[in-house]
Amino acid sequence: MTVARQSLPLSAGVDAGRILKVNHAGEHGAVHIYAGQILAARLRASRLTAELAEFKAHEEKHRAIFGHELERRGLRKCRSFWMCAVGGYGLGILSGLMGEQAIAITTVAVERVVLRHLHGQLAELGASDPAATTAILQILDDEQHHHDRSAIRLHAPGLLYRALERAVSGATEAVIWIGMRV
Repeated sequence: MTVARQSLPLSAGVDAGRILKVNHAGEHGAVHIYAGQILAARLRASRLTAELAEFKAHEEKHRAIFGHELERRGLRKCRSFWMCAVGGYGLGILSGLMGEQAIAITTVAVERVVLRHLHGQLAELGASDPAATTAILQILDDEQHHHDRSAIRLHAPGLLYRALERAVSGATEAVIWIGMRV
């Protein structure tokens, strides 16, 4: 089936196609973070595996939402798609092996960055691309839910955990930055 590429109006400087590609790749990375965490959590945080599986299912749904929108527009995946998967899986394994606190820190750090970017994207898009706006709005509640449920588990983190939070936040920002430029 061939999908006709649609040219949609945008406000000056906003590239909804690029935003959707990066969001799709980010959701692919999130699926892999949770897959790695589920695998490793069996050893260090087994009581979290059901919640992680629930979060992973949400991220799979989000990836499908953005994937459908890319397909509808005749756009390819972001070039960072596989980088997100490999990096996400590695981060998932590492944080899962570090235990419950690291899993919570990782989720909170990723979701804090993602939520900030999603809200910024909505502001950039405005009314210029209703379909892109709808796609973003469809995932916001789940992402906030992941953040909030994980934040409940956080206690005063030590140096290692503060370093993990900064590294995860920085890596998430870097992946978004790279995705918007490749």
